[in-house]
Amino acid sequence: MSAPERIPARGVTSSAESPSPAQPSIEPSAELLAEGELTVRGRVREASNAVLYCTVSYEGREAACVYKPVAGERPLWDFPDGTLAQREVAAYEVSEATGWGLVPPTVLREGPYGEGMCQLWIEGVPGSELLALVDGEEAGEGWKAVGFAEVGDGKTALLVHADDERLRRLAVLDAVVNNADRKGGHLLPAAEGRLYGIDHGVTFNVENKLRTLLWGWAGEPLTGEAVEVLGRLRDVLDEGGALAAKLSALITAVELDATRERVAELLRTGRHPEPSGDWPAIPWPPV
Repeated sequence: MSAPERIPARGVTSSAESPSPAQPSIEPSAELLAEGELTVRGRVREASNAVLYCTVSYEGREAACVYKPVAGERPLWDFPDGTLAQREVAAYEVSEATGWGLVPPTVLREGPYGEGMCQLWIEGVPGSELLALVDGEEAGEGWKAVGFAEVGDGKTALLVHADDERLRRLAVLDAVVNNADRKGGHLLPAAEGRLYGIDHGVTFNVENKLRTLLWGWAGEPLTGEAVEVLGRLRDVLDEGGALAAKLSALITAVELDATRERVAELLRTGRHPEPSGDWPAIPWPPV
């Protein structure tokens, strides 16, 4: 088997019409994102919805961020109009409840174009190999197979992702929030070995819509850590729980119930979910 051909972590690089993103001088807080003055610096042109690159300033602090106004959301047939920003914030709240910190700080706030999601900009670190295409039918050591992909001229290659603990945690988070769009470009390796997932607008649907490139662990037993985290999620998702209170302001009651059911099912089976067969398992485009 030949060596893996690396796929860039972000796939198609999103570029704003602005200088390189400024990094916050100190650890950003939710207060900075929620209360700071938003200044639009450019637009991420590759995005399907309006995604604005901004800086946010508050009491002498400044950070780069992404602002997605509800007014710029493209209607979807399977999600209620004007709800994607709330779902992004809900995904962040679930991520925080896991303790894994896999979603950048995200708030719902007013901005120059009305209410929208505001999320800390994460500057990806190049060189992290998370996805690859390989010849042959085996993923190879350190990789997990996803499936075969057409690469042109009638040829196919095996799409693989890294057998990485951070990705495995993200696969569990995606199963909880029912992420319908986990593409390669939504994986951001960051400084100090951190990994973030972004773009969680199509989550929390009551139907099983899990679409992801992270199927490498499908059907395998969950780690002990994941089981422990899911147990904590179950507790805080119960009626009257802290996470339930936060999510009830962001998603519908039936969507919250469906989230509880997904957590319960993961704990019941003790395994990573497998593709249902009722919905395309891989997002398109995948990267």
